[in-house]
Amino acid sequence: MSDKQTKKEKMQILKELREQYADSVAKTQAHLKEQQSARRLLKKAMKTGPMTVPEIAEAVNLPSDEVLWHIVAMKKYDLVTEVGQDGEYYKYALPVKEKKS
Repeated sequence: MSDKQTKKEKMQILKELREQYADSVAKTQAHLKEQQSARRLLKKAMKTGPMTVPEIAEAVNLPSDEVLWHIVAMKKYDLVTEVGQDGEYYKYALPVKEKKS
């Protein structure tokens, strides 16, 4: 089998897979957009300073469990940091960006 035929077969297989999973891909893309939108809201709320999960949830009008899920994911990728506690709740803040000299 020539390289040209192999390439053509691979392209056909990929085309069929895209068609077969089009709904799944669309749902996943929509879910990712929702997550990104929620995280933008969280970041906007936290620009005022460190906040607890309940404070963030109230500020963005989302359930606390959903906010906590996003905060944990954002913390994993250093998009937020723990900066202390307020009673039994941790306070979270946006990381401080260092200025370049």
